[in-house]
Amino acid sequence: MAIEDGERAIETGVATDFRESMDYGSYLALDALLSAQHPISDHHDEPLFIIQHQTTELWLKLALHELRGVRSCLDADDVSRARKGLARVKHIFRTITEQWSVLATLTPSEYAEFRGVLGHASGFQSYQYRAVEFILGNKNERMLKVFESRPQAHAMLAELLDSPTVYDAFLRFLARRGHAVPDEVLHRDVRRAWVEVDALVPVYRAIYQDTAAQWPEYATCEDLVDLEDAVQLWRFRHLRTVQRTIGFKTGTGGSSGVSFLKAALDLTFFPELYTVRSGIGG
Repeated sequence: MAIEDGERAIETGVATDFRESMDYGSYLALDALLSAQHPISDHHDEPLFIIQHQTTELWLKLALHELRGVRSCLDADDVSRARKGLARVKHIFRTITEQWSVLATLTPSEYAEFRGVLGHASGFQSYQYRAVEFILGNKNERMLKVFESRPQAHAMLAELLDSPTVYDAFLRFLARRGHAVPDEVLHRDVRRAWVEVDALVPVYRAIYQDTAAQWPEYATCEDLVDLEDAVQLWRFRHLRTVQRTIGFKTGTGGSSGVSFLKAALDLTFFPELYTVRSGIGG
């Protein structure tokens, strides 16, 4: 490419006139997106705090979109597309896990200088994260009370509370493939949080003992484990970032802070897929 007066010339075919056509900024609604940051203080580091959480919310929006797709694909016995969606969500969580390293550059002293302007605003109130938890099986009807002042968010969570989870869809897929999934599992109350079902462990053991004959089931089981690991790493990195920033202070939303986040590490979406490992090859 020609260099004129030290500057690279624009290629002849590159579009430059957008008076009557859509450009990059229009397609991405960048005017709206880049004007959506409204610091309350004049502290230099508050934009970091806002952008960190806004970008996470964008990724959570995509994760929820993909998980709805995974559920639909499993319902249609399209396991290949379901697996692609699970892989994408896994990478989304890996990305937002790494984002914590940026927020971790915010020191306790710096955060303390503007933390007070947050009022009761807290990540605990992220309805998209709660929606992801719901569709993966960690349902809690009492959480809807937090979103009563936001009708759209409340409606989303109420719909997901009443809907089967990704795991429900997978178990129904297994049943259609001839696996002995208990009837009470297939007809369970989907409004309830998932709790481990001992009778499912032999189903998974049979799959893991003959992976060649049951590769789609086996591979999807491992995809689900990958996803759970990715979510757990995100939770752990969140905990460590909070701990290094505010220590053991109460959260802005009134939670116990680090203790609350630590308790979340005990939550699991697919417990039988971990239990079955103790009986493989031994």
